[in-house]
Amino acid sequence: MLLWVLILVGLILLVALYDVVQTKHAILRNFPVIGHFRYLLEAVGPELRQYIVTSNNEELPFSRDQRSWVYASSKLQNNYTGFGTDNDLERSPNYLIIKHNTLGHTDDASDDPSYSLPCAKVLGAARGRRHAFRPASVVNISGMSFGSLSSAAIEALNRGSAIAGCLHNTGEGGISPHHLHGGDLIWQLGTGYFGARTPDGGFDLAECVRKVEEHPVRALEIKLSQGAKPGLGGVLPGAKVTAEISKIRGVPIGETVMSPAGHRVFSNADELLDFVEELGEATGVPVGIKSAVGLLDFWTELADRMAAEDRGVDYIAIDGGEGGTGAAPFAFSDHVAMPFKVGFSRVYRIFAERDVHRGVVWVGAGKLGFPEASLLSFCLGADVVAVAREAMMAIGCIQAQRCHTGHCPTGVATQTPWLVRGLDPTHKAARLANYVITLRKELTRLSHACGVEHPGLLRADHMEILDGSFGSRPLQDVFRYEPGWELPGDAATAALLSHIRGTRERLARPVS
Repeated sequence: MLLWVLILVGLILLVALYDVVQTKHAILRNFPVIGHFRYLLEAVGPELRQYIVTSNNEELPFSRDQRSWVYASSKLQNNYTGFGTDNDLERSPNYLIIKHNTLGHTDDASDDPSYSLPCAKVLGAARGRRHAFRPASVVNISGMSFGSLSSAAIEALNRGSAIAGCLHNTGEGGISPHHLHGGDLIWQLGTGYFGARTPDGGFDLAECVRKVEEHPVRALEIKLSQGAKPGLGGVLPGAKVTAEISKIRGVPIGETVMSPAGHRVFSNADELLDFVEELGEATGVPVGIKSAVGLLDFWTELADRMAAEDRGVDYIAIDGGEGGTGAAPFAFSDHVAMPFKVGFSRVYRIFAERDVHRGVVWVGAGKLGFPEASLLSFCLGADVVAVAREAMMAIGCIQAQRCHTGHCPTGVATQTPWLVRGLDPTHKAARLANYVITLRKELTRLSHACGVEHPGLLRADHMEILDGSFGSRPLQDVFRYEPGWELPGDAATAALLSHIRGTRERLARPVS
């Protein structure tokens, strides 16, 4: 008996040693031996849920079906499903239906994984920015700061962005060394102006210009608010302001830092446009804004001024109230800001009514990291989508919902050294890239199924919404769009198709 006990203990020790040394699974590195129970329970999960827990599409904020699709896509595993849909289409209100072209699409050349699926518009071209460019990918990584996420997670996201050829938004915490592993950046400037901050908390233009010149910054993003906590400022406790954070954010070590709810540099649309033009002229890069949607007065004034004047933002990122990686009070998280479909369509309609929407690159965010959700955003006029929590899941997040505690078990949203150690940036970078590439491929296939060459050429009438009572309405009717509003325009369409043809020709050439 003693011999068998010793053998069992020896086997457990060997498993523990292997778990600590291996780099593929953060859960096993952080929780040797007992971490295997998580994978065992996950394997029998469908059977358990069928009888005693929840169905595959009931969990929130992301269902088991959604998480499984991200995990399988990031690992290049089979992400198909069998035996038909388990959704009740006839009794599901607000259910999305994609309307395919009966005759199909004959050319699937851009299904090649190396095809990056570029943006339909050239970012910054309408405003004549010196460093205007066409984003190479319609799927990009949304703003998540170092400090909110771990150093290993930020590095994985940046390395993965470089592999996938997409843009990586820094979040409002500034540009850290962990952002500098090959991926192109969108530098987000929040109300704290971290990384370009004067000692009294104001904005330092000279420092901003210097960092844009020294780092791979392709665009600047002025953050007005986010889906997690719109209209609310932030607090970085002094205990979290380490020497590294202090250097990156430009704040004193050990002192609590307040991010106010509003900007000090501007207080209305007129002053915002002055700030945008100042940044665009000084840096040469496109300048956009990110916001959740509440009252529409600001958006009406902004659109009116862009229609009447020679000033404007280069892109507008709309974050839905259902989005958000940051911790927030329940009332803000659950009830403040409109959901993406409502907020985006209302702002887009304001700009379309004034015929200034085509000079803006539109970015959608808020649980859009799935093929059908992304496709809907393109049907509403989005040019690109930004994904956050789905990207976190691609690099290991298991929806433990411990982000606000600092004890994320997978090392994604924590600064605890032992937990951060569990996340290997090299392995997770590959998974992030796999996920982004798979999502782009699905968008291409769905667009082709609808009979169009690119998701940016989809119309609102390519999707309908079921009402749960054997009826449905096209998006165009639901959101009161005029025909053609959502399209990029003839010149942009011609340029896009020419770009796609050139890309295909390059891919088709034999490697010498």
